[in-house]
Amino acid sequence: MSAPCAVGLLGGGVIGGGWAARFLLGGTDVRLYDPDPEAERKLGEMLELARSALGRLSAVPLPPEGTLSFVPTPAAAAEGVELVQESAPERLELKQALLAEACVAAGPDVLIASSTSGLRPTALAAEMGRPERFLVAHPFNPVYLLPLVELCGGARTAPEVIERARVLYGSLGMAPLVVRKEIDGFVADRMLEALWREALWLVNDGVATAAEVDDAIRLGAGLRWSFMGTFLTYRIAGGEAGMRHFMAQFGPALKWPWTKLTDVPDLTDELIDEIVAQSDEQAEGRSVRELEQLRDDCLVSVLQALRAHDIGAGAVLARHEAELADGVSAPVMRDDDDLSRPLALHGTEVAPDWVDYNGHAHESRYLQVFGDTSDALFAYLGIDRAYLMTGSYFTVETHLSHLLEALLGDRLSVTTQVLDWDERRLHVFHSLWREDDDALLATAEQLYLHVDTAARRAAPAATTVLERVRRIAEAHASLPRPERAGRSIAISH
Repeated sequence: MSAPCAVGLLGGGVIGGGWAARFLLGGTDVRLYDPDPEAERKLGEMLELARSALGRLSAVPLPPEGTLSFVPTPAAAAEGVELVQESAPERLELKQALLAEACVAAGPDVLIASSTSGLRPTALAAEMGRPERFLVAHPFNPVYLLPLVELCGGARTAPEVIERARVLYGSLGMAPLVVRKEIDGFVADRMLEALWREALWLVNDGVATAAEVDDAIRLGAGLRWSFMGTFLTYRIAGGEAGMRHFMAQFGPALKWPWTKLTDVPDLTDELIDEIVAQSDEQAEGRSVRELEQLRDDCLVSVLQALRAHDIGAGAVLARHEAELADGVSAPVMRDDDDLSRPLALHGTEVAPDWVDYNGHAHESRYLQVFGDTSDALFAYLGIDRAYLMTGSYFTVETHLSHLLEALLGDRLSVTTQVLDWDERRLHVFHSLWREDDDALLATAEQLYLHVDTAARRAAPAATTVLERVRRIAEAHASLPRPERAGRSIAISH
């Protein structure tokens, strides 16, 4: 199932705005209702964060962005959409009223979901005319990066609605977790609340500060949790004997008075003041937007690292990338294309993890950009996934010149000029430009050899590919030869 064409969102705060970003950047049109007069500004800032994060997360290009419309009523948000997602504050009566109004306006086949983090779906649907199409779809912040979404039906939710929702949210690159029984707080937040209660006691009793509690998680178990979770971690802790040995060894400790999970300290003004002061110290003067940017940068790095091992959230990302790649229509040469200038086939942005200790993009990233440009060129020549089963161009030689620094946030574009070709070889010259001032940052001269990928030896390219190469080469023959083409490395005396 492909992503929905249009959705209606009720609420555009932290969670609703995150949903808007995931939908819009996935190519879905969004109709958003939010009475906050600052909603448009706040959502615009969140979208900038999401564009930056998702643009760096995957090598697969994002689809064309969906259209965002602000509407005056919940009913207007529910008209002409495939899904209504409610993300209002956690007040039962407010959510019930919004969902009931949306239910009246929505078409008969429209799914209606709430982002609530703990209210039961049966209670939320009490005022709805058709509660069988309603469920909870509880995401995690930031919604546009974290893949988990908990799906929980109410007493009258139809089973097929849960399945439709599972497929729909999966099409967005998410990992749906169907909650087997209706329960307050669902699965994840029940565990998180237990940890939160204990954290409050540790600060309240003077055992640790807020920063020390956070260090205990982020420097220890939190690193394991991102790819192993709880039970697999404990299975490994049991050694070769496994989970049974762990339970026998550590199970009795559950009866020891280590935690206060059934109790919570009084949230006195003094305790709140202490926690606020410690939290302010942790922030080190950084604004919420700066902390969100840091969070996104770190999550992108973690997700990409986990993708390399095809585990946890990384496996979800890898699967979604494959689905996106299957639907990507790379530009292929058309008869009316203007070939009188160097080709402009690739652009990107200098991401935080590209920058080295010198404050500019590491030299390996320049080669990455030129490699991505080569892939775009091959696609332009008609080398698609089916063609790759039998043949492709392989890079056999590269001469890269660094002229100026590429700095964090710089928007980059690459132009490509074909210098020479024959049935097996292709000689090109790439130029890397900074878009803001048209500064030439680097060049790369490359020679490709066409290879029979089954036989693993050089072979002529297909006739259709060679015809496109010929057209480009003939058009580019009238262009001035790049100044740095043909240069070699030497020290002049």
